[in-house]
Amino acid sequence: MHPLRSGAPAHDSFRGAVMVDLLARNWWLVGLRGLAALAFGLLTLFNPAITLAVLILFFGAYVLVYGAFTVFAAVANRRGEPYWGALLLAGLLSVVLGILTFMMPGITAVVLLYFIAAWAIMIGVLEIVTAIRLRKVITGEWLMVLGGVLSVVFGVALVLYPGAGALAVTLWIGAYATVFGMLMILLAFRLRGWRRWGAVGASSL
Repeated sequence: MHPLRSGAPAHDSFRGAVMVDLLARNWWLVGLRGLAALAFGLLTLFNPAITLAVLILFFGAYVLVYGAFTVFAAVANRRGEPYWGALLLAGLLSVVLGILTFMMPGITAVVLLYFIAAWAIMIGVLEIVTAIRLRKVITGEWLMVLGGVLSVVFGVALVLYPGAGALAVTLWIGAYATVFGMLMILLAFRLRGWRRWGAVGASSL
């Protein structure tokens, strides 16, 4: 079954098709972000007794990589995506957050948790909004919705339970990053498929 939905309004279909094309052309960036999240999650899960200093380094490196890829995607596609500014802002905020974690070696566990929570909620909302904009045009947008909901729920949980034990929080962070990374990798493969379908469709016109 090809990924584009039928019956969508012409205006929505055009706007959605443009976004799908942009995402499909940058599927490898989505995949790299997924791999970074997966690596961060697995490193955390396999080191449950990780110290706060090492966790800060892991998180800072992951957020920097995520932000750099997001900024690159936003700037590269600024002429085709009317909302590229929001994507750029999310990427820049991620980069700033990553730098802050490295510049604050004495950061407390509670402050770090709030950093992670704020970032997860921001990314989750962005993923959900993007999925909603695409739902009338493509199938399989549930991967993006699920990733966004997971991020928001994780961020809210950290805000509501900042006093949870260090081991429990470390496992939460590792599990979240692992699942989120797997969802992003699956989405990247889906986007790659959309790109192939689009190329075939274009060649047949």
